[in-house]
Amino acid sequence: MAAIGALVGHPARSAILFALLDGGRLPASELAARAGASAQATSGHLAGLLAGGMLVAEAAGRQRLFSLAAPEVAHALEALAAIARPVPIVALRQNETMQRLREARTCYDHLAGRLGVAVTDRLRERGAIRISEADFELTPRGERFFRSLEIDVESTRAARRHFARACLDWTERRPHLAGSLGASLLQRFIAAKWVTPNARERSLRITPHGRAELARRFGIGLER
Repeated sequence: MAAIGALVGHPARSAILFALLDGGRLPASELAARAGASAQATSGHLAGLLAGGMLVAEAAGRQRLFSLAAPEVAHALEALAAIARPVPIVALRQNETMQRLREARTCYDHLAGRLGVAVTDRLRERGAIRISEADFELTPRGERFFRSLEIDVESTRAARRHFARACLDWTERRPHLAGSLGASLLQRFIAAKWVTPNARERSLRITPHGRAELARRFGIGLER
């Protein structure tokens, strides 16, 4: 715990980790820009995060692409952010970014923010999922509902990772659905164009079609 805390506790390393919290892969040059650090300093930070098991690197041509080592790393980062003191908003651009992230975003490979929590709440209210210790459990009613969304429950359950994890949401301070089931749900939302990713940050834009489907299928009406 102390070793992990030391890695996460440095501002530049924290910025690197959060830049990868959408489950993507980025080169060292982009991570240096996100962290506001020199190339040399970033190289040292990346080496420490690799050695600490928080990142993995993959060769892509002449460069290396870095990503989080596992969904558990993202889960831990989101939980830490949920208990951290909020950073003061001092500029309009910061406020606009925070509003986008708060409405809908990715947490590694699943839905988060107001949208992720609202979807999870509706699934619980309708008896599709229920809390079982630290995770969610998919009910028979839930299996039928996910199949109605064209999600292959069997292959999702067979994935070598948590199936339906309860992940504490950073902005909403309440759990959203993670694990392979949460990832499948996000993939479905993107494939159906209910949400579209942001190229520069992990916010998601809810499309007009998506708002209509969220209201029809989940009974969710998020304010614009």
